[in-house]
Formats: sequence, C-alpha cells, structure tokens
Amino acid sequence: MEKSKILYAEDDKTIAFLIQDSLESYYDISCYPDGKSALEAFNKESFDICLLDIMMPELNGFELAQCIRDKNSEIPIIFISAKALKEDRIKGLKIGADDYLVKPFSIEELILKIEVFLKRSKKTESFPQKYTVGKYNFDPKNYTLQDTQNTITLTQRESELLLYFIRNKNTVLKRQDILKAIWGDDDYFMGRSLDVFISRLRKVFADEQDIIIENLHGIGFRFSEK
Repeated sequence: MEKSKILYAEDDKTIAFLIQDSLESYYDISCYPDGKSALEAFNKESFDICLLDIMMPELNGFELAQCIRDKNSEIPIIFISAKALKEDRIKGLKIGADDYLVKPFSIEELILKIEVFLKRSKKTESFPQKYTVGKYNFDPKNYTLQDTQNTITLTQRESELLLYFIRNKNTVLKRQDILKAIWGDDDYFMGRSLDVFISRLRKVFADEQDIIIENLHGIGFRFSEK
C-alpha cells in the first residue's frame, strides 16, 4: 500500500531527525528546515497532510500555513510548536489549521492525530450527497458552498462541522457531543477550537437571515434553517 505523504517543516535539526525517524516507517515524510523551502516543495509536489513548526526562518509557520491555505483549503494542517500560549493556538486555528500540538509531545499522540485527519480525508471522498443550505449548494466532498455567482471553499474542519450541523438540523447538540464527533476529544482546548470554527461558519452565513447557529448557554448549539 502506498504511504501517505507528509510535508514536515521544522528548523530544529534534532527534533526534525527524531520525528522523521519515528514516522518514516509509517509515512512518506519529507522534512524542510524553513518555511520557504517547505512552500517551494508544497507548490511542486502533492502531500496528504502538513506538520508545521511556527518559529522558523524565511517564512514562519503562520505565514507558511496561510500560503498553503491560499492554495489548498482541504489539506489537513497540524501545528507542532513550543509556543503554548492560548493566543498562538487561536491564531493558528484562525489561519485555517486543523489542530495544534504543543511540544513536548509523544510520538504516539502525533501519530493518532495524523491518522484521524487522514481517515477523515478519505471519508470525505465517499460523501455521495450535496445539500442545500440557504442560497448555497453544499458539497462536502469538495468542501464548497456555491450559489449562482460565487463559490466559497471551506476548510476540512469547517466542512465537517457544517455537515454535522446539517445532519442534526433543528436539534439541540451538546458541546461535548460535537467535540467528540468532530475532534474525537472534548477537552478545554478543543472547546476553544469549536468556538473558533463556529465563528467562521457564522461569518460565512452572515447574510443568510434564515440560517441560525444558536448558542445555548451551558448546553451547546442548535443549527436551524427557517
């Protein structure tokens, strides 16, 4: 079976060696010492997932992630960084990252996260349906919302969350159930991540008065369409 391809950007040679050595038995992993060389590789080759450090020369991880997102809204991006501040995590998610892992971490945890995203990427390939959401046609396979004039491309997380809402329309959804369905976890940081992605979806539907993502304090959310 062909191995999934990982783009890994990390300027610390020791950490890069350890992670690459640990993952290369499972994946086809290519490591780059700075954001510029990683972006050049991304523009030339096809990858299945990106692992990005933040503090790098040439282009930092945030800048690299933005460039990747500008070209490809679907590929999963996981930040792996020593920057543990809440503000850095939130910034990474707002750029379009799917997850954020703080150093030090176990290789087992990293592999589990990689596998979650690779499996989800494969699952989206089997989505047979398209959905009507307000004025848009929603295509979960291609992560797009399209009306007669425009096409909006969502990230994988945004698409998964919207699909979950659509399939549970007009139902009170507990926060912890959403987190486990989309992230596979319901810890504090994942809860903050959920708020970021819901904020993104609200912006997408800001002009759609009939689309409501209601915050039910202390409980969760309800997605409804009048």
